[in-house]
Amino acid sequence: MKGWGWLALLSGVLLGTAWARRSQDLHCGACRALVDELEWEIARVDPKKTIQMGSFRINPDGSQSVVEVPYARSEAHLTELLEEVCDRMKEYGEQIDPSTHRKNYVRVVSRNGESSELDLQGIRIDADISGTLKFACESIVEEYEDELLEFFSRESDNVKDKLCSKRTDLCDHALQRSHDEL
Repeated sequence: MKGWGWLALLSGVLLGTAWARRSQDLHCGACRALVDELEWEIARVDPKKTIQMGSFRINPDGSQSVVEVPYARSEAHLTELLEEVCDRMKEYGEQIDPSTHRKNYVRVVSRNGESSELDLQGIRIDADISGTLKFACESIVEEYEDELLEFFSRESDNVKDKLCSKRTDLCDHALQRSHDEL
């Protein structure tokens, strides 16, 4: 009977490890998709568009402490984007990397709404995948909203690596490298 106990323990450890890897793949993929979507939306805003920020109260000397900042990276715009960005996870599918057997999440609908130019071979598309990815995205937005606002309020290089790997640990660095090679 002792042999069966060890077998059950080993099975539990292996299943737990596989579940943790799937969970990490999911959260890493959701973070990377979230960053892609936010960067796309920010880039679409006219760089000349501004928004007034600061206090609208009049100072004793009659002046106001109002400054105009670029709208694309303003807290108001970013907050608006964070409220709707996870809905776009329905435009992603799941692909298994043949060499690492890790899950990657890739856009299956082009930004202009056409899917004819995308290579969808080996990509699984269904409501369960998009629903799970959306839930993971919403969890990330809820847990890391301050970090997201901080990173996207100013232009930065390698946001995926800095945010998804270094700041939040949602992606391990080896997984990050395999995603970057896609």
